[in-house]
Amino acid sequence: MEIPRRSVYAFLGPNGAGKSTTLSILVNLLRPTAGRARVLGRDSTRLGAEAFTRIGYVAEQQEMPDWMTGSELLDFLRPFYPGWDESFCRKLHGTLDVPLGRQVGQMSRGEQMKLRLLSSMAFRPELLILDEPFSGLDPTVREDLSSGLLELVGEGDWTVILASHDVDEVERLADYAGFIDQGRLRFSEQVEVLQRRFRRVRAVFAAAPEEAGRPESWSALEAGGRELRFVDQAYEAAACRTALERLGPLESVEDRPLSLKEIFIVAARRGRAAGKGEG
Repeated sequence: MEIPRRSVYAFLGPNGAGKSTTLSILVNLLRPTAGRARVLGRDSTRLGAEAFTRIGYVAEQQEMPDWMTGSELLDFLRPFYPGWDESFCRKLHGTLDVPLGRQVGQMSRGEQMKLRLLSSMAFRPELLILDEPFSGLDPTVREDLSSGLLELVGEGDWTVILASHDVDEVERLADYAGFIDQGRLRFSEQVEVLQRRFRRVRAVFAAAPEEAGRPESWSALEAGGRELRFVDQAYEAAACRTALERLGPLESVEDRPLSLKEIFIVAARRGRAAGKGEG
């Protein structure tokens, strides 16, 4: 996959699809068994200290020193990052409302995640990688994290990779999206292009339509009497209408775009069905 600079890239997929493994390779926590990854113009296995001053990485499983307060952790990290922006750090602190006077070990799960985000954003990294930052958090904390990310995206030259299976949280943030399933990238493109390509279609025929001859790009099929409903994953108005007319005399056809969450569900179900077929 290729992630455009200055984009917010939603990296989507069901649990166990390979999202965390991919991101761990990007920051050289794992070495690829085959192939390669390039990050900020260099091979991921050659990322060194200078590169990591330009990369922010947030993951739920990251360990932090329980005995430090939030303020002490920020004081410890600050000298490592030449680009640390103390004014921006204070602004983000106000947005995220992190209890910096409390020891990390005494913070809630949501407070720890907000501290991770604050410490990874304060030096204004060129690339910010977020691995399931919303997982298991209550709605208020999720909203705080989303607000912090929106503030980040609006202030400078950022590229954000946001891996999640909670599509509701990333839909308003992302302008690009990729979907991984069973270790394979199924699609990767602009969200607006995806929403033009994935359409929910409802067709009404003069009589019950034929079953044979339905295109492979149609999924989530629901048929009842003279009506046929489905998702076309390669929608083009004229081609879709022509395919429908082959099934029988057509009375009417309606279509609408899918939300990113609906696209995710369709792709996940199709991948699951394909996996069962291969088995």
